[in-house]
Amino acid sequence: MSATNNTNRINRIDARFEQLKAQKRSALIPFITCGDPSAALTVQLMHALDAAGADVIELGVPFSDPMADGPVIQKASERALKGGMNLRGVLACTAQYRAAGGKLPVVLMGYANPIERMGLTTFSAAAQAAGVDGILVVDYPPEEAVEQAAIFKAHGLAPIFLLSPTTTDARIASVAQVASGYIYYVSIKGITGAASLDVGAVAAKLSTIRQHTSLPLGVGFGISSPESAAAVAQIADAVIIGSKLIQLMQAAGDDGAVQAVSEFIGRVRAAMDV
Repeated sequence: MSATNNTNRINRIDARFEQLKAQKRSALIPFITCGDPSAALTVQLMHALDAAGADVIELGVPFSDPMADGPVIQKASERALKGGMNLRGVLACTAQYRAAGGKLPVVLMGYANPIERMGLTTFSAAAQAAGVDGILVVDYPPEEAVEQAAIFKAHGLAPIFLLSPTTTDARIASVAQVASGYIYYVSIKGITGAASLDVGAVAAKLSTIRQHTSLPLGVGFGISSPESAAAVAQIADAVIIGSKLIQLMQAAGDDGAVQAVSEFIGRVRAAMDV
């Protein structure tokens, strides 16, 4: 099936990256935590991100014991969980976004426990039905995720994996064998929302990764301004921003969150496209 046929879930991601490659543009991938501050506002935010120039939406699945998330996203998860959000609620938000005409690829980012509790096949079928396109499970190591990746792919879901500055060539090769959609490169050593970005170091590592895979490479962690996003867009296939958006939402409050996020993403998109 052609990668431009959006009826296939995985192809929604592929088609977007093919379109951007033809335009010589990098993808803008915002991350928000589903259910923070509410399910209804999450769906509004998804549509606003679409209208503001996003290319893929990463939707965080709130989890009580995260290992990669910094304090900003941890608190967002805590608020979402307190409000009753769970994995089925995340799928429901995605389905609502699709039912209202949402076209962007949607990637769920979270941890293995909620998925394993639901059952991998049950979850994959439900995610496909809801209109999810990709799954990033932080604590699925690639060497042990061959079966999971195969189940995801059988349901049209792209298994997306993380790589970091300390990832060895052997681990990069393992990820390249099972991943699809895109690969998420963690630009700094540490948690989300921490430290500053060394663009030169990121460029060197991306060059190494590209020796093992032709998949698009997205860069996240440490990108918090239009300027840093524009710098990363020069070397990567995608720019991923999360903690900054949640900080903006918190500062703006429920009534101003959508406008604050829309304006920021619009400025980032404009900076990336210069």
